[in-house]
Amino acid sequence: MAANMYRVGDYVYFENSSSNPYLIRRIEELNKTANGNVEAKVVCFYRRRDISSTLIVLADKHAREMEEEMENPEMVDLPEKQKHQLRHRELFLSRQLESLPATHIRGKCSVTLLNETESLKSYLEREDFFFYSLVYDPQQKTLLADKGEIRVGNRYQADITDLLKEGEDDGRDQSKLETKVWEAFNPLVDKQIDQFLVVARSIGTFARALDCSSSVRQPSLHMSAAAASRDITLFHAMDTLHKNVYDISKAISALVPQGGPVLCRDEMEEWSASEANLFEEALEKYGKDFTDIQQDFLPWKSLTSIIEYYYMWKTTDRYVQQKRLKAAEAESKLKQVYIPNYNKPNPNQINVNNVKPGVVNGTGVQAQNAAAGRACESCYTTQSYQWYSWGPPNMQCRLCASCWTYWKKYGGLKMPTRLDGERPGPNRNNLSPHGVPVRNSGSPKFAMKTRQAFYLHTTKLTRIARRLCRDILRPWHAARHPYLPINSAAIKAECTARLPEASENPLLLKQVVRKPLEAVLRYLESHPCPPKPDPAKSLSTSLNNLTPAKFTPVINNGSPTILGKRSYEQHNGMDGNMKKRLLMPSRGTKPKLAAQWEIIPNKSPINSWWIHASSEKEEDELD
Repeated sequence: MAANMYRVGDYVYFENSSSNPYLIRRIEELNKTANGNVEAKVVCFYRRRDISSTLIVLADKHAREMEEEMENPEMVDLPEKQKHQLRHRELFLSRQLESLPATHIRGKCSVTLLNETESLKSYLEREDFFFYSLVYDPQQKTLLADKGEIRVGNRYQADITDLLKEGEDDGRDQSKLETKVWEAFNPLVDKQIDQFLVVARSIGTFARALDCSSSVRQPSLHMSAAAASRDITLFHAMDTLHKNVYDISKAISALVPQGGPVLCRDEMEEWSASEANLFEEALEKYGKDFTDIQQDFLPWKSLTSIIEYYYMWKTTDRYVQQKRLKAAEAESKLKQVYIPNYNKPNPNQINVNNVKPGVVNGTGVQAQNAAAGRACESCYTTQSYQWYSWGPPNMQCRLCASCWTYWKKYGGLKMPTRLDGERPGPNRNNLSPHGVPVRNSGSPKFAMKTRQAFYLHTTKLTRIARRLCRDILRPWHAARHPYLPINSAAIKAECTARLPEASENPLLLKQVVRKPLEAVLRYLESHPCPPKPDPAKSLSTSLNNLTPAKFTPVINNGSPTILGKRSYEQHNGMDGNMKKRLLMPSRGTKPKLAAQWEIIPNKSPINSWWIHASSEKEEDELD
């Protein structure tokens, strides 16, 4: 019962997708909507996988600096597996708030500020435990340290002198160490001092009436008198009285000099209404984090001015009204909510015993056969009571039940996969020598589709190396043996060595003239080459059956081609079994016309070599 009871301040898992990891949030409020549902207002935490690679580099740099400050080599001594898993425990706090349905809560977790005195392994030993040390701003895309500065030094701490021995005199001049601002034993009585303060407040009210900006802010006499009664006016009056040696007449003359009455205003009067609204909005978002308030909302105000305004603002009626309003809202809000366990089956579950075509990652029967014997992508196990499809559908990866739970909670796998970086694993037997997954038919297939089309652009140095290092590169041999690796470093080094000599004798490149596409198509249309008939059938057929029968070519499992009733070989003007290359002219030969069908009017048995008599001798070459 207590495990399913969620309160304000709890750190919880939220599920927004059946295949993605859980979201980690902190409950700030629990509100009941008009239709009776419960919504949770939460603070967002982000994982490393949620931020850009540039910010991840900054986070790693910050972690290294912390290790150097702590002088703790523990992170260096950790195994690679624990380093990999420790990154899954790191979160980034944000100031962003959002509302999510409370029914999407999937459990509790713990999030704490990174403790420098605590062992890093302790975060891995505790389940559902996370830490953070940086603050992430989703709008500005920045990372900041969430730590207050410890102000140490002569600027912030006083130098404490040694304790005086008994009977020893202090040789310091006390008049230089302190400044007297009020004389307690002055010749005035309390009644005279109060009368002087009343006169000072009256002068302050009159000064606000003469000031144009103050008359706009306090248009009524009541507001001006209330502003003149603030502490800033009284402090100035008492300081003036002390400077004039408690002579009331001289002090009044100082309050009203030759140019007019002295006007004293504090931060409450200096700030405009729009600035006050900005401050209240910033205080609602950041709390008493005055540095962030200054940076994001009031950069033109000094930090001293903001802090002084805050403590004056707390004495106003507006602060009291807002405090009462928040207390009333808190009474009406929910303190806790009960969320039962979520027991619905996950759509990523794989039923290995009864898999229908198209169920495993949507890839059909071939995926079923390929994934049936695959190991877990994380822990390499082949035995699990439940399997889950994971990753891109065309990669046909799967996770066991334990690794699936780890993936949902921590946003990663226990070990790196080929999606994170190449590593040897149990599912690497389906890869070609180039690291590309191979289909059942043996042809390579790209592991992941690109979002954007691209092409490989060869550099000038590479094109020069193809000419200078032809004896090392052997391009024809490499083209016929694509599975053999090419030592690009050796070719590059040899090209660099030969380049100074080759610059004196420039290479003569033969320009290749290629025929336009229209000429190629016209040639193919005028020289169709029908397919060879079966010799066994041709012996038993009559002359009437020698005419090539019309048929609809079928390619890709029965789908008609876009070429109409002509097959791929007919359209390209070559025999299907012919191993000659199109558009590659034979060396030292002249083009010949393709022979047509020869029908011999004889009733004797027909030999197969009569049919398509010159097909074995023809050579396809474009003019």
